[in-house]
Amino acid sequence: MGTALVFSLIASSALVIGAAIGIWRPPSKRITAGLLAFASGALITAVAFELFEDAFDHGGALAAGGAFIAGALAFIAVDTPLERRKERSLGEGDAVGLALLAAVTLDGIPENLAMGVSLVENSNPALLVAIFASNLPEAIVGATKMRNANSHPPARIMLIWVVTAILLAIAVVIGYGALEGVSGETLALPLGFAAGAVLASLSDTLMPQAFEEADHNPAIALATALGFLLSFLIATG
Repeated sequence: MGTALVFSLIASSALVIGAAIGIWRPPSKRITAGLLAFASGALITAVAFELFEDAFDHGGALAAGGAFIAGALAFIAVDTPLERRKERSLGEGDAVGLALLAAVTLDGIPENLAMGVSLVENSNPALLVAIFASNLPEAIVGATKMRNANSHPPARIMLIWVVTAILLAIAVVIGYGALEGVSGETLALPLGFAAGAVLASLSDTLMPQAFEEADHNPAIALATALGFLLSFLIATG
């Protein structure tokens, strides 16, 4: 449980750090885009080698594959109304910022639950690095948009992100505590489900957001490749 607490605090601290940067020292869109793209590559490695591979090894193709598809479908079902709200709020800084906050929470729940589940098996830091790398730029973008809207004082925006960080830290502990000691076949289901949900969030949120922040510059793909490579080296090192 101690490892789960440490991992949860490190992963969620990225939201607090990112929000502080977004409120008081927002970076250029190019830097934010690079961070988002890098995180996308890191999460691809984490999904393949930390989540789905373990699910496949424990439960086989049918159980792991079924859970994987279920996770992707669940993310789509929950995220669809959120995307519609974001489209209606286009151009309204605070509403877009809050929508991004909701997206971070929606992405973060399966990611952090997955990290807790993976810690039942081992404490490889690859997934931790990937989640930290994705939380940081998403918090920067969301907090910056909320600040630019001038509808909330900086302290309140910061409080919102701190509360979100605490909730996602709890998700890691829940993922670990609920599944500690279960059989490998049972563990395969939440691992596969989390892998599907995280991959869906990558396709739906993180990668498009990186491309948008980069003003549709294809060169941003290099950061994704670097994120994948670094995370792979950590996972296999």
